[in-house]
Amino acid sequence: MKTHSFKGSIIWTGNLGSGTSAYDQYGRNFEVNTPNKIPILGSADSAFRGDDERSNPEDFFMNALSSCHMLWYFHLCADRGIVVTEYSDNFEGTLEIGENGIGRMSQLILKPQVKIERNLSVDNALEIAEKLHAEAHKYCFMANSVNTEVLCLPQIEFT
Repeated sequence: MKTHSFKGSIIWTGNLGSGTSAYDQYGRNFEVNTPNKIPILGSADSAFRGDDERSNPEDFFMNALSSCHMLWYFHLCADRGIVVTEYSDNFEGTLEIGENGIGRMSQLILKPQVKIERNLSVDNALEIAEKLHAEAHKYCFMANSVNTEVLCLPQIEFT
């Protein structure tokens, strides 16, 4: 088995002066940093007192699944001689929150719009291109990760 390691950091930038002294007394803004990459400004959704001009965890989740699917789809198309010339995905997700406040993304719908070159040497190119979406889903690292065990290794200190 091959493994690849990834590193990053998150820095909370939402301290409005009194830390998390009360639910309505702190900002939800944060910065996601990945070595040698442009920082990403994040926040909670406005429904949770966040900033809608920044990406939220639900956005990150959907973006990760959509982009991973797309990249696997390109790989599989290239292997099969299907030349993709345009691709877009207007995905939608549903966040369900129970009475106890515990929530989960219950559904993500990918809606890829794909254009491929007409290739006379590939029989049934449209049919193959359509079926490769199911195969891309099978290989997608992110799709294969959404039901995995999540470990939490906190480090806590006083300020």
